Amino acid sequence: MKTRHFLIAAILLLSTTVIQARPKEVTIKIVETTDVHGAFFPYDFITRKPKKGTLARVSTYLKEVRNATNGNVVLIDNGDILQGQPTCYYYNYVATDKENIAASVVNYLRYDAQTFGNHDVETGHAVYDKWITEVACPMLGANIIDTKTGQPYVRPYTIVERSGVRIAILGMITPAIPNWLQPNIWEGLKFEEMVGCARKWVPYVKEKEKPDVIVGLFHSGRSGGIVTDEYEEDASLRVAQEVPGLDVVCFGHDHTRYDGILKNVEGKEVVCIDPANNALAVAEVEIRLVRRHGKWQIAAKEGRIVDVTPYAIDEDFMQHFQPQIDEINQFVNRKIGVFEETVTTRDCFFGSSAFTDFILNLQLEITGADIAFNAPLQFNTTIEKGPVYVSDMFNLYKFENQLYVMLLTGEEIRKHLEMSYDLWANTMTSPDDHLLLLSETTFGDQQRLGFKNFSFNFDSAAGIDYIVDVTKPDGEKVKILQMSNGQPFDENKTYRVAINSYRANGGGELLTRGAGIPKEELDKRIVFRSERDQRFYLMQEIEKRGTVAPKPNNNWRFVPEEWVKPAATRDSLILFSRK
Repeated sequence: MKTRHFLIAAILLLSTTVIQARPKEVTIKIVETTDVHGAFFPYDFITRKPKKGTLARVSTYLKEVRNATNGNVVLIDNGDILQGQPTCYYYNYVATDKENIAASVVNYLRYDAQTFGNHDVETGHAVYDKWITEVACPMLGANIIDTKTGQPYVRPYTIVERSGVRIAILGMITPAIPNWLQPNIWEGLKFEEMVGCARKWVPYVKEKEKPDVIVGLFHSGRSGGIVTDEYEEDASLRVAQEVPGLDVVCFGHDHTRYDGILKNVEGKEVVCIDPANNALAVAEVEIRLVRRHGKWQIAAKEGRIVDVTPYAIDEDFMQHFQPQIDEINQFVNRKIGVFEETVTTRDCFFGSSAFTDFILNLQLEITGADIAFNAPLQFNTTIEKGPVYVSDMFNLYKFENQLYVMLLTGEEIRKHLEMSYDLWANTMTSPDDHLLLLSETTFGDQQRLGFKNFSFNFDSAAGIDYIVDVTKPDGEKVKILQMSNGQPFDENKTYRVAINSYRANGGGELLTRGAGIPKEELDKRIVFRSERDQRFYLMQEIEKRGTVAPKPNNNWRFVPEEWVKPAATRDSLILFSRK
């Protein structure tokens, strides 16, 4: 009997100890990076100068926060990691036999989940399919559907546990991919609209997994962007509001910092946060949970943007990746030619410029097209006269777009340009007006940078001479005078037009909404597709020539000049004198 009583007492004591040992309160930190765009190391391989932020400093921050929370950190990345620096290009397309550097850094930093971004898809199946297999953490994309199976191409969600707390992470991508990328890049996939997808998966996760916290990890901006009958490009806040069950929405894609709390349709608060791009900051969401009646309940949650630029560079991180850094330096430091003139993107916004026209002229020479379109892909970039290196090519042409030739009528060419300049130029009613469409609210926006609209949609042309009358209303600003070879320009004639793959596929809607060509007809107009990216061919041409002297074509200008010139000076100061 005594033995029995002793055993019962021991069991009760052990049970009490276990109950007391179980924490009644725990704090979890969700840390998000997004739109890193190759900013892994504190050195810009394009400008060959030190780089702010980067994952080398995020690594130091992570060590600090992991120590402070006893490891109760969930680290997530929100895509657009495969493009942006020569680092990415080298491992995407040159050193393809090695593990992609984007996977290597994610694995080193011990991420718990990652999503696709649109620029990750843009690299093509060969690159992103390999990358998926190399990333150690789950790759998420509930609305990326394999057309053969009807199921998500990657995992729709994952479960992470910290101190007994179950955290569900649901991943999605902006469904606007078909507006930017040609079908062969995403062959076998389709992209569901986000609200409907979330309405399907959030209840499923709640019922099947019984999570204590549900986090949305969405590569989609907070609102706006392309809106069609089928989907919205930037729907993160809409999902947070309309789909009950999400506690936190970590988003990205729009390169704009955001930290807010909104109430969903059930009146419950959702933390919504976006740290913007280039690993200059991280999003940190602190969630305090208490245990009541055997279940974890969220007692408080709060988001903040953490600037990582003051953090020290993690030397362990740098030492680990030194072999890759050395390889990339060898790649970008190869001399390919000489520029006899300095070129700058600043000129591109005010008229015919040496920077844009150099690209346009090479497009015409490479393809034999009649006319070429191109937009500034950089806001404030200069390539100095003198030796030109592989690294400079990433300033000359930022993205891995292919080079296409399309058949367009003269009328479609004019209408394409009309929409471009309507996005670009103000309608001046007096000499004191702005020449450009500027916005006070976008100077901190890393995509608009002071413009009302995206400057990568400001197409100008080579092969034709024209004027842009900024006193005319939208849709009537562009007057095409002649072909640049002196022949007449005919709105009824069909021309061969050199254009990048993003634009040819409908990106920016200049061909669809502007020129009036149905989206489904665009592919039929394409008569030439380059095998490699446009930057590759530009580099080839420079290497062939050895020495080049970029000059403006002076084939177009804003008018009336007596209004435009002083307005251009004023707007240039506004855009480029701000810190």
